[in-house]
Amino acid sequence: MSAPSLPARRTIVVATGNRHKLRELRQLFADLPVELVSMADASRAPIHVVEDEATFEGNARKKAKAIADALAMPALADDSGLEVDALDGAPGVRSARFAGEGATDAENNRKLLAELDALGPGSRTARFHCVLVLHDPIAPEAPLVAHGRCEGEITANARGAHGFGYDPIFIVREGGAETGLARTMAELGDAEKNAVSHRSKAARALAPLLRRWLGV
Repeated sequence: MSAPSLPARRTIVVATGNRHKLRELRQLFADLPVELVSMADASRAPIHVVEDEATFEGNARKKAKAIADALAMPALADDSGLEVDALDGAPGVRSARFAGEGATDAENNRKLLAELDALGPGSRTARFHCVLVLHDPIAPEAPLVAHGRCEGEITANARGAHGFGYDPIFIVREGGAETGLARTMAELGDAEKNAVSHRSKAARALAPLLRRWLGV
């Protein structure tokens, strides 16, 4: 009796130039028959998409559609960022450029901490918010969409050598409890981060939709 054949792997281009996001998404979807490739792997010429929508979902939808249409292949887009309550949800969709176009992670972190320090003592509650969108050019009317959020608060000083973005100044708090010993996201190992992060939650929400799309 022959062994059952494994489902064919589908190639999906990840609509990001951020190697950290690509690495996380590959880990999060490792159990699905998909191969996530970078923009550089899929196209010799760079494809630039202006992220000018007012919401994470709007930007993710725009990026996924633009890349899928340009390359004629399924595209997975992530748009995510930090929402700080004391700043009315900022930096929000401007998280990657909070300190200006081309700002480094360290520059964005310093600007955020300075703005919160200027507000004085008070709430530093915040959350990471991620939206994942898969756009298939063969079925453009039905993109797959999933959200994920991770609650926490902003520290006074950056800590930790892992992660990227605002991870060094974000303490994870889920359900009112601290994760670990009041550690920042940048102090968590990969497995710990993937258990609680906004991106992992969005990936878990997207997984059953991807399975139906893949027919597995």
